[in-house]
Amino acid sequence: MSELTNIKSPRVKAARRLTKRAFRDRDRAFLAEGPQAVREALALDGVTVELFATAEAELRHPEIVTTANLAGVPVFRASGEVMAELAQTVTPQGLLAVCRFVHVPLERAVAADARLVAVLAHVRDPGNAGTVLRTADAAGADAVVFTDASVDPYNGKCVRASAGSIFHLPVVTGIPVGKAVPDLKDRGFRVLAADGTGRRTLDEVSLDGPTAWLFGNEAWGLPAELLALADEVVRVPIYGRAESLNLATAAAVCLYASARVHRQK
Repeated sequence: MSELTNIKSPRVKAARRLTKRAFRDRDRAFLAEGPQAVREALALDGVTVELFATAEAELRHPEIVTTANLAGVPVFRASGEVMAELAQTVTPQGLLAVCRFVHVPLERAVAADARLVAVLAHVRDPGNAGTVLRTADAAGADAVVFTDASVDPYNGKCVRASAGSIFHLPVVTGIPVGKAVPDLKDRGFRVLAADGTGRRTLDEVSLDGPTAWLFGNEAWGLPAELLALADEVVRVPIYGRAESLNLATAAAVCLYASARVHRQK
């Protein structure tokens, strides 16, 4: 296998431009970096377009390269300089895949038997968004909705923070909160807004039945007009002296509280 060494080659430039949202949207493709993300991307038929791997990464993860070859995914050996150009981490792990968009419409994401959905409203930090996506996956959620005011789920930091979970459960993107919430209610979901202004705490509300959790901005939470869309505003109880929880932690507490109740049924 010949090695890609020129960072200005058309193939490298085409992949590198996917670090920018405008090009991701145009090409309907994004980058998945690192062995975990690449492994999960390859597990989905037709998602991985091509794979870049350094010689060292091929030796460390031969099963990933073999899986790509068996799936007919083109594999390109990349020099360290090329990988550094493509990667968005300080210390690249030597594997990077170009992947097709995986999001689906809300009506496809939320099946008739769905019971738990996370809705990200005005979540701007990609690390937080990716962590919520990963947590929703771990909690057994049925879908994650990225509203149009939230960060792009295909942002490199978001993809990395999801640790492969972006490939595990249905993701909806670009839908307005004002459309997503009524649609979920029409499908039988009770919409709970996680916010410190809630009259009742997580310990005091019933979590039976299909539940959609609405999570707001890291700094200012959910504005009044979005709180008004929810069936109820719920706050996570603070038992110690901490002023609050960060977004990702609060989302984990809420999602797992719902998951525990649902798994007992």
